[in-house]
Amino acid sequence: MRWLLMLLVVLNLLFYLYSLNQRSPLVEGEVKTARASSGADLKLLSETKSLAPRVSSNDEDAGCLFLGGFDQESMALAIEQRLLSRDIDSRVKSVDEAAGIDYWVYLPPLVSRQASLRQLRELQSRNIDSYIITVGDLSNGISLGIFSRKDSAESVVSRLQGIDYAASIRELPRTHRSYWVQVAGARQHLLGEPLLRDLMRDFPELEHQQMPCSSIANLE
Repeated sequence: MRWLLMLLVVLNLLFYLYSLNQRSPLVEGEVKTARASSGADLKLLSETKSLAPRVSSNDEDAGCLFLGGFDQESMALAIEQRLLSRDIDSRVKSVDEAAGIDYWVYLPPLVSRQASLRQLRELQSRNIDSYIITVGDLSNGISLGIFSRKDSAESVVSRLQGIDYAASIRELPRTHRSYWVQVAGARQHLLGEPLLRDLMRDFPELEHQQMPCSSIANLE
C-alpha cells in the first residue's frame, strides 16, 4: 500500500514536469506575440495625428484694444494714466506711416565752401530764398526749398535754369507719426462702455480699434 502511494506521488510529479515543459514554448510564443503586438501599437500611435485641438499663437493673441490716433503724444499719455489709475494695463505706442513724398530743390556743392557761399550771396541778391546745407552728402550745397508737389519743384528748377543755375530735385519720403494706447486683451473687460464714452467725450479725436496685439509692432 505504501509503495502504491509513493508510485502515485511520483507519477503526479512526472506529469506536472511534463505539463510544465509543454507549456513553456507556448508561454514564450505568447510573450513574443505580445511584444510584437506592443511594438506595432507603439508604431501606430507614433504615426497617428493627435485629434486634440492645438492652441496656436494666434489663438493666444486674441486681440488688443487700441485707443488713439493722436498727433500729440501728450494726449495718448493722458489716456494711459487714466487707464492705469483704474488698474487697466496699457502702454503708449507710436506708429510711423507713409504720408507721401516731398521734393527738395537744391544746387549741388561746389569745389569749396567759399565758392558755395559766393553762389549763395548771388542767389540772395536776386531775392531767391536759399540756404547753405551744412550736413549730409549735400553739405555745402544750397537748398532752394522743399515742395509737396512735384510740379512746383520743377517750376523752380525751370526758372533757375533760365538764369544759368543747374538745380536738381531729390525725393524725400514723408511720414506721419500717430500715437496709440494699447490695452491688453486680458484687461479689456475692465474698460466698460461708460468709461469708453467718457474718454470719447474728453478726447473728441479718439479712435478705437480691436486688432491683433502684434498689429502695431514698430513702436516704442
